Amino acid sequence: MELNIPQGEFSGLIFDCDGTLADTMPLHYIAWTEVLGRHGVHFNEDQFYSMGGIPTHKIVLMLNEQNGTALDPDAIVHEKESVFASRLEEVLPIKPVVEYAERHLGHLPMAVASGGLRHVVVRTLQVLGLEGLFPVVVTAEDVTHGKPAPDTFLLAAERLGVEPTKCLVFEDSPTGIEAADRAGMAHVHVDRFQIQH
Repeated sequence: MELNIPQGEFSGLIFDCDGTLADTMPLHYIAWTEVLGRHGVHFNEDQFYSMGGIPTHKIVLMLNEQNGTALDPDAIVHEKESVFASRLEEVLPIKPVVEYAERHLGHLPMAVASGGLRHVVVRTLQVLGLEGLFPVVVTAEDVTHGKPAPDTFLLAAERLGVEPTKCLVFEDSPTGIEAADRAGMAHVHVDRFQIQH
């Protein structure tokens, strides 16, 4: 995978976690299909990837609307995160992105800004040995409006002490890229079809 870094002087780097630093998306899909299958709901892979970056709770509400179901969002989130957590040790880093972050350690302030739940994001970083790279971690619990709203990235920039327009975002999902654009930040698209380990 070759990262297409935009031109410009950047004062801060912000990384999504799932599908950007960590190749967790296949594990998330396995967890979703296992849990939703118990409730008779089909979730195809293309639809799953199109919802990348959207908080889990909101995905359940969207699936309820699409399927005419009444799944309890809190219960489904708990079930899905439990299945995912049980397989988290299998996760691999997305090397080109991780290597880029490692090269900038000590040179630029860096944050993780994820639509995931804090305990899962922190555990993912720990499994990959990356927690020391990111003094700032912003997750779904920290904002009222998740991606594609810009709030997650804007809060990360604020906590880094960097102007939003001076931040470079690394993202894999259309939802996250829209959030970066709305935050006035340049972005690097991490293409899941080119992931290397």
